[in-house]
Amino acid sequence: MSKRIFIALIFVFAFLSFIAFKNALPEAKNKEVMNAIAPYFPYKLEKTLKGLKIINTKTGESEEPSNSVVFKRVDEIEKKWGKSHLKLEGAILIILDDDKKIIKKIHLNDKKAIDFVHKFFNL
Repeated sequence: MSKRIFIALIFVFAFLSFIAFKNALPEAKNKEVMNAIAPYFPYKLEKTLKGLKIINTKTGESEEPSNSVVFKRVDEIEKKWGKSHLKLEGAILIILDDDKKIIKKIHLNDKKAIDFVHKFFNL
């Protein structure tokens, strides 16, 4: 009886660990789109002794979320930035500055990239 309880506890612990791991993972991203907008994204990750720090390169402000949520937080920041600085017109992704002036136009080559922009940035 105690062997069964021990084995059941191991499975429950493994299942809960797997769920926690899956929840901490950031969303899957389209490399083509993210590489194209990366030079215009005003945030960067910096290693510190405690973990990772997210720094706004324009203002110098930083935040240090816990290591378990840092990539989720980066996703949130990217989505918020994308809502105000990206515009999608057909297959053309337009990158805007803070004054809503066009910085760059990027032609998205495939439907997966367009679908990713729609889904990830809610455009």
